[in-house]
Amino acid sequence: MFTNIFNHAKAPIKGGKKYPAIHGMVTFKENKNGVLVTAKIYGLPHSKDSCMGRFFGFHIHEGTSCSGNVKDEFADAKSHLNPSNCPHPFHMGDLPPLLENDGYAYMSVLVNKFKIKDIVGKVIIIHDMPDDFTSQPSGNSGTKIACGKIEA
Repeated sequence: MFTNIFNHAKAPIKGGKKYPAIHGMVTFKENKNGVLVTAKIYGLPHSKDSCMGRFFGFHIHEGTSCSGNVKDEFADAKSHLNPSNCPHPFHMGDLPPLLENDGYAYMSVLVNKFKIKDIVGKVIIIHDMPDDFTSQPSGNSGTKIACGKIEA
């Protein structure tokens, strides 16, 4: 029986210099309805207010590396993955925001905008601000604070 090598993928997440405690894993599992994206992220900066949590932008980017430069340590992640030039928030790489709970975030969402083969080798980014789902081209989600390369 033929097995598709691109039916599972993962991205180990690591925080940047400002947030080195961020770590976790994002997994991707393809099925007949789309790709199940599951994120388990630890060490996120969190609100001290017990009535508030923080939301973080969460996107697949077109770059193939989590490297960068002095101004943007994840600059090589480039922009959101958007091969069809769709407006934000309908890019292939647009995902729902992460909601932290005492520094931890868990999310699982089914997405039919891409297949595993479309994202392997790309990177996934956590931003320090929530996505506003309006601003072009990337939702005004702020600085990149963590990154992971998607591997089959």
